[in-house]
Amino acid sequence: MNTLYKGLLLLLLAFTGISCVSSQLYEDLKAQNERLKAENASLMSQLDGRSGKGEGYRVEQLEETIKNLKAENTQLAMDLEAVSGNLNRLQASYDALEANSSSALTENLERNRNLLKQLEAKEKALALEEQRLSTLQKELEARSQRVAELEGIIASKDAKMRALKDAISAALTQFEGKGLTVEQRDGKVYVSMENKLLFESGSWAVNARGREAVVALGKVLADNPEIAVLIEGHTDNVPYSGNGNIQDNWDLSTKRATAIVTILTTNNQIPKDNLTAAGRGEYAPMAPNTTSEGRAKNRRIEVILAPKLDEINQLLSDI
Repeated sequence: MNTLYKGLLLLLLAFTGISCVSSQLYEDLKAQNERLKAENASLMSQLDGRSGKGEGYRVEQLEETIKNLKAENTQLAMDLEAVSGNLNRLQASYDALEANSSSALTENLERNRNLLKQLEAKEKALALEEQRLSTLQKELEARSQRVAELEGIIASKDAKMRALKDAISAALTQFEGKGLTVEQRDGKVYVSMENKLLFESGSWAVNARGREAVVALGKVLADNPEIAVLIEGHTDNVPYSGNGNIQDNWDLSTKRATAIVTILTTNNQIPKDNLTAAGRGEYAPMAPNTTSEGRAKNRRIEVILAPKLDEINQLLSDI
């Protein structure tokens, strides 16, 4: 039993050493002290009652036991007093800490509430931003798809214009180098026919050779009804001085362009709403008018062939 008491005492002292003594432990020590006192009293009573009866008790051993019990009792009393003091000091420290912590806890709670409100606001803003980015991503994907479609259409139309240019060159090959050129640039096909191939000087009546070239061109246009056709008349800068119902070079260029349109409309396979006639007079020269060669180049009919842009315009309006 002595070993049990010592173990309890060491456990109690170790527990108080790390400042964790409880009120229950304090009460247990008091009870143990009282129990030891009672046990000591019982032993003393037994000693007094049996010392003279010769029942085999050894007085010396009992006295030694009593001495040891008294020493343990004294030590326990001292330990109990020390534990009691530690408990009082711990309780005082706890009360002070609790008082200080209450104020700090209230302040921390308020600060935490504010931080939570800020966090909630930021989370809402983040959710809205994510939603906006998702919408933008979808719009970007849709636009990218339309751009890809647009690029596909443009590439297809460029291919068709190259094929058209080749078809016109093949149809008019006998006229190329004789006042007629065919070229492709800026997504369009330009058929340029000098006046010497089409008209007499100062006239807007197409000659036989020129009509042959225009009719050959019309056959190719009839096979490409999706092509817009602009016929432009051009002159040099020498003022018109001929006879007839002509006011000036601009008027002459317009009548010559209209004469080409008239020939093309004899081909019923060419949609008439594809054709446009325009006179530009001397105001869009392709060579200087300072030489006879330059002026000859400027006196011309240009047939400008372009793909209809309805699909492209529709896609562009959606981008």
